[in-house]
Amino acid sequence: MASTMISVSPSNFATIRELKAQTHTGLKLNGRTNQVYFNTGGMIKVRSSPRFIIKSSNEKEAAPLKKLGLTDEECEAAVVAGNAPEAPPVPPKPAAPAGTPLASLLPLNKRPRRNRKSPVLRAAFQETQLSPANFVYPLFIHEGEEDTPIGAMPGCYRLGWRHGILEEVSKARDVGVNSIVLFPKVPDALKTPTGDEAYNENGLVPRAIRLLKDKYPDLVIYTDVALDPYSSDGHDGIVREDGVIMNDETVHQLCKQAVAQARAGADVVSPSDMMDGRVGALRQALDAAGFPDVSIMSYTAKYASAFYGPFREALDSNPRFGDKKTYQMNPANYREALVEARADEAEGADILLVKPGLPYLDIVRLLRDSSPLPIAAYQVSGEYSMIKAGGALKMIDEEKVMMESLMCLRRAGADIILTYFALQAARSLCGEKR
Repeated sequence: MASTMISVSPSNFATIRELKAQTHTGLKLNGRTNQVYFNTGGMIKVRSSPRFIIKSSNEKEAAPLKKLGLTDEECEAAVVAGNAPEAPPVPPKPAAPAGTPLASLLPLNKRPRRNRKSPVLRAAFQETQLSPANFVYPLFIHEGEEDTPIGAMPGCYRLGWRHGILEEVSKARDVGVNSIVLFPKVPDALKTPTGDEAYNENGLVPRAIRLLKDKYPDLVIYTDVALDPYSSDGHDGIVREDGVIMNDETVHQLCKQAVAQARAGADVVSPSDMMDGRVGALRQALDAAGFPDVSIMSYTAKYASAFYGPFREALDSNPRFGDKKTYQMNPANYREALVEARADEAEGADILLVKPGLPYLDIVRLLRDSSPLPIAAYQVSGEYSMIKAGGALKMIDEEKVMMESLMCLRRAGADIILTYFALQAARSLCGEKR
């Protein structure tokens, strides 16, 4: 039986070693030989070294050809004498359906379809790859012990910080998603005009970070740096009595917030506030506090978008008045993203993020082509909920649209994708049934 052999690198070994025959449809484990068999006849053989071979085939079983006991010289002599051994005949040309017109071949030197004619060729020439390592999983947390469903985001919950968050992270890690970003639902009684709860070192986010790092030391934790979850006004910054969002005073608060998160164990702080100069100020504050290795993922091009509605329900953080157009970007603007990107690069950002994602693929590509830094895209709550709603109404194939949308973000140039589909998409990539 002919087989295809794939050598899997050690970088993927940590994810694949989690495969369990009892939880993966079509797998059968032989404990004595340390082999996992597919029902189709393929085999994964795990070796003692950190590399292993995957063999698979869906070809029909054929009777093995008998050897005749001839030497190489005798075989060659038989062929030279015109007695070549038999081989299967050339397969007949498939017939066209009745009524197909007789037409001359078009004079084409190039036929791009030739590289798409079989699954093997399509896989070989695929330009963009998608894996669980590309996902950052946004998780909502609250002070309660139970997980509370979010009505506008089917499948998403406000997770209890002591129990639900650990269980959800465990599920994500099982399918190779080892990066998360935390968003807190803060009690109204703790919200103030200056958002002081944001830098409480025993607040909800620092406690959750310490809990997660104690359980999963290698988990990569991103945090949100902004005042809106903590503000009684629901804005990302301090609001002056005339409604103006105060820039520099807000940045002062954000620096204290980022240091508190870093001290708890955050790997990447992510300013989403869109205040001017906040990346440079955060870098200085983190370095001064002894956290030079904590990265900054800047929300570089965050647009004043209507796609954020479900997220604000999840955190109960709608602005009490007005909108966010004086600090978030105008959806009509393209070149302005370069202004923000150049400022963030100069101030010390490690990652540049575009938000929303799919409606702003042109901005993702613009930053990818103009910056050497990693690019992130946020597939926001509105994008997620539209796909979920379309799937529930049977208007689209949810699974296929989900995967296509994520692949489009990767194709546009995103190195990582913040997506509420992270767990579901990773399970799909790993071949699990929903």
